[in-house]
Amino acid sequence: MAMFGEAIIENNNHEEVVSEKKQNERSTKEQEQQEKNKNKKMKKKKKRKYSLDFVYLGIVILFSAWIEVACWMYTGERQVAKMRIEYLQSLLCRDIAFFDTETSTGEVIATITSDVNVIQDAIAEKIGKIVHCMSRFVVGSAIGFIHIWQISLVTLSVVPLIAVSGAIFAYATAVFVAKVRKSCVEAGEIAEEVIGNIRTVQAFVGEEKAVKSYMNALSKTYRYGIKVAWAKGLGLGSVYGVLSCSWALLIWFTSGIVHKGICNGAEAFTTIIIVFVAGLSLGQAASNISAVIKAKAAAYPILEMIERNAFNKACKVSGDTLDQVDGHIQLCDLCYSYPSRPDVLIFDGLTLDIPAGKIVALVGGSGSGKSTIISLIARFYEPLSGCILLDGHDIKRLELKWLRQQIGLVNQEPALFSMSIRENILHGKEDATLEEIFRATALSNAKSFIDNLPDKYETQVGERGIQLSGGQKQRIAIARAILKNPRILLLDEATSALDAESEKSIQEGLNCAMVGCTTVIVTHRLSTIRNANVIAVVQHGKIVEIGTHDELMLDPQSTYRSLIQFQESGSVQGSSVIGHSKRGSDRQFHSFCSDKDSFNYYHLEATEKLKVKSVSLRRLYSLVAPDWIFGMFGTIGAFVTGAQMPLLTFWMTQALVAYYMDWESTQREIRKNVFLFCGASLSILVFHTVQHVNFGIMGERLALRVREKIFRAILQNEIGWFDDTSHTSTFLSSCLETDATLLRTIVVDRSHILLHNAGLITTSFVITFMLNWRLTLVIVATFPFLIGANISEQFFLRGFGGDFSKTYLKPNMLAAEAVSNIRTVASFCLEDKVLKVYASELDEPARRSHRRGHITGIVYGFSQFCLFSSYGLAMWYSSVLIAKELISFLSVIRCFMVLIITAFAVAEALALFPDIIQGNQMVESIFELMDRSSGVVSDTGVDAGNISGMVELKGVEFCYPSRPGDMIFRDLDLTVNSGKTMALVGMSGSGKSTVLSLILRFYDPTAGKVMIDARDIREFKLQSLRNRIGLVQQEPALFATTIYENIFYGKDDASEAEIIEAAKISNAHSFISALPEGYSTKVGERGIQLSGGQKQRIAIARAIIKNPAILLLDEATSALDVESENIVQRALDNVMQARTTIMVAHRLSTVQNADIISVLQDGKIIEQGNHKTLVEHRNGAYYKLISLQQLNHE
Repeated sequence: MAMFGEAIIENNNHEEVVSEKKQNERSTKEQEQQEKNKNKKMKKKKKRKYSLDFVYLGIVILFSAWIEVACWMYTGERQVAKMRIEYLQSLLCRDIAFFDTETSTGEVIATITSDVNVIQDAIAEKIGKIVHCMSRFVVGSAIGFIHIWQISLVTLSVVPLIAVSGAIFAYATAVFVAKVRKSCVEAGEIAEEVIGNIRTVQAFVGEEKAVKSYMNALSKTYRYGIKVAWAKGLGLGSVYGVLSCSWALLIWFTSGIVHKGICNGAEAFTTIIIVFVAGLSLGQAASNISAVIKAKAAAYPILEMIERNAFNKACKVSGDTLDQVDGHIQLCDLCYSYPSRPDVLIFDGLTLDIPAGKIVALVGGSGSGKSTIISLIARFYEPLSGCILLDGHDIKRLELKWLRQQIGLVNQEPALFSMSIRENILHGKEDATLEEIFRATALSNAKSFIDNLPDKYETQVGERGIQLSGGQKQRIAIARAILKNPRILLLDEATSALDAESEKSIQEGLNCAMVGCTTVIVTHRLSTIRNANVIAVVQHGKIVEIGTHDELMLDPQSTYRSLIQFQESGSVQGSSVIGHSKRGSDRQFHSFCSDKDSFNYYHLEATEKLKVKSVSLRRLYSLVAPDWIFGMFGTIGAFVTGAQMPLLTFWMTQALVAYYMDWESTQREIRKNVFLFCGASLSILVFHTVQHVNFGIMGERLALRVREKIFRAILQNEIGWFDDTSHTSTFLSSCLETDATLLRTIVVDRSHILLHNAGLITTSFVITFMLNWRLTLVIVATFPFLIGANISEQFFLRGFGGDFSKTYLKPNMLAAEAVSNIRTVASFCLEDKVLKVYASELDEPARRSHRRGHITGIVYGFSQFCLFSSYGLAMWYSSVLIAKELISFLSVIRCFMVLIITAFAVAEALALFPDIIQGNQMVESIFELMDRSSGVVSDTGVDAGNISGMVELKGVEFCYPSRPGDMIFRDLDLTVNSGKTMALVGMSGSGKSTVLSLILRFYDPTAGKVMIDARDIREFKLQSLRNRIGLVQQEPALFATTIYENIFYGKDDASEAEIIEAAKISNAHSFISALPEGYSTKVGERGIQLSGGQKQRIAIARAIIKNPAILLLDEATSALDVESENIVQRALDNVMQARTTIMVAHRLSTVQNADIISVLQDGKIIEQGNHKTLVEHRNGAYYKLISLQQLNHE
């Protein structure tokens, strides 16, 4: 701009000289002609010089722009990668109480998938642009001072006002953006939880409840999003409005400077142009500052977490270590309450001595505090008072990492990571050999089923071990603990998910592994602890009895003896039937068949993956059709704000003419221009607000509508779709956030920028073509080079040719999984390993970003070279036109100034097309998801409200969609008469739980029929059918709401009295009433605030309140202590009367009263009858199960 100004001055001075010479009477015509020719040559030479200067400057800028972009992108990637790692490290260093009370998996997912991307965008691009714009402002102001300091001083006096406007805008935006983020996190947590528990949601027809809950959370996002739009509209409008007023002040003040003879009009106008461009830079910086403000709001909780990490990290690495560990543990006068329920004292003076090298079993009722003892020994929590001693040393004084390295832990709900079986087992000992792994799996009875898998130890287990059955997961978890070879072994219901044969084998393996090892066992299955050296009975947080099995059995009044009698009360020959087929998580009902090549990644069926079709703009914009009124006003606002800039520029050039008029005319023209600029400032404020508020409302409504549609579409998919390893809860919940945001960006945010620039371009071309069409056409001819360079830059900047953000999918899922399984990570000291793997997963995005930075920098530099070269061309051609008297110099200035603004607008508008093209590819996947039809047709058929409950499976053949070559059933026939109870027993993988899945229509058989009341269940409306079926699983899925709401989930219109009655029937009312908040107690994420038995009783209450015609029980009482089990079983016996019940169970007390017991083996019924009939067949499969269970008891 300074060079262009110099050209103006030069031209002006030349014209003044010519004028003077014309007025000289002594000059002759010949002299005048010679002088004229001489000046023409000099003028041409000067114009050529200025034109070439622009080209040279463009070359310098090419390299400087390359360095700018490459360095900022490289810096952004490095900084954010470091932030990701330190954030995850800070999370992993936190104690377990933090995860119980202050964060959730959903919040972590939102942070690492959305917030970090916002921060990276700010560091890698926006901060660089702010520095770029501010440096242009500073340099422009400095040049202005050099030219005419008075004008620049007046300009700088307005800067504080602009800064105040920007600061208010920044503060208001930051406040509301932070609230939007918090609301998005809450909604994301709900979505992740619902998708993770999809089987429970569908079984209880909770899709609408889930959508309602999700939308309630999003409603806050909508409200705060509107406030952000108001803040943005008023803020940007104020900044640009103040700029317009500052130009009015500048034009008025400059007129006085010219009048006083301090400078001429050309010099004044040159300074105004420079200051004008400098002022525009402030405006350009404002939009980037808005992005930095959002990044700041997103970074605050991350940086706060990182700063809090230092102390926690020091605590973990500080402390003493012991040269030798004997394993003598003493719990001395412990008092403890959970951080989430500080008013409920779990222990009040608990004392327990655990001798070194001995086996100590903890038994007692659910919620008595057994698992809490395990957690305190592992230092997941700290006691309020008292101490825990290891070999006489307070464990608080021991180094935490070293302490946990001495401890092996197996939980009732084993946590596996989404990697291979071998890698999961290696968490126990990173440098273990294959021989050690084989030995550990042999001892845990896992080797046989692993060897029968196609990929054996390299088999991927899926998210949360979804591809394995519960028993298989538990055996791998036991192998992992055995491999660690710990001095202290903590087993919390370690064999609860195993069938009798597996339990016996594992028990023998554990006996070998536990030799010389201090072992603490928590169990409800008393047959597993008869050989324990010490048995402690825990009741209400106190040790009420302690001794060996024989010692405790001698006292006829002992609690332990009562527990034994409860467990054996329904058995024949002191035995229990076991026919267990545990199915891992809520999303997993199926397991591997050990004798077949069963594992495969999800098979993509032709109907499963639709061919991606291009999405028409008509369909894209039809999504905003309901909000057309906001779009109309937003379009008007955008078009008017766009048109204002070239008009302001045109009015600015009017000042040059005014400065050469007589003083009276100058004052009149300047006054008119000042009024125009002041009026424009008010117009700018109004129309910016109209634009941003209306498009903001439309964008928020679109995002709300799209998220609802996607969420509904996800929930309507059949369970087989969720078995796909690419459809994890982490991935889908993040898609809900990112995809809807992307769609809003494309349809709304990008649209209003395009409309804004459309107004600017249209107005500019009208003005310039009216001034001089020749110069306009030449300048416009340079646009393709400028535009092409900008588009290329944006293609590379956005990762065109592939969604760059997808490279972060794997590390994001790893981080979410680590936080979700934080107890396992902590107990096996996996923090460093997780961080190492996480850092390595970030290497590839870093390499790609580094390479992309250089390419983008070069292309961006070339675009700037094209821009300045077009300035040079325009200047040269304008001199040609002036020489031919085809244009006045004033018109050149007007065209040039207006077209400069136009060039930027065209480049910005067309540079959005890569975003739109890339976004369109992602939008196609959004519509593909929304358009997908469920494999299980659900919206047609008859109502199932009056079914009696007769269940038949006729000629059923079935294989899981994820394993199409592995037939679970071949011609299976099964009949359960209405009101009767059938028990399904058999070995793991025999297909018991698959029967339940088929009845619930989680899957449809590949051949044959599943019938209810002699009607194919596909003829019933799906939700109506599921409303008449109750389900209780072994691993109950509770939602992070209150106990009341979890029970209420079973029946929408249940009264409080019905909820309390259901809780009483399930033996849950007493422990609920004992809680400070009673039924209003929050259960935490996945019910973490409750014990396994308490969760199970709430799940039973949820099924009972449904009053189903058909009741499906998949190990419904496995997590209960013996006393609760007997009470609940009696309640279930009452509930099961007059309703069809199908149960999968392994305890004899739960199946002996069944009308029919069916023994499954390899997907076939090999034996059937009632308990009495089957036990008479001494060579039968059922009797063998009983005999095996009896041996375990003995």
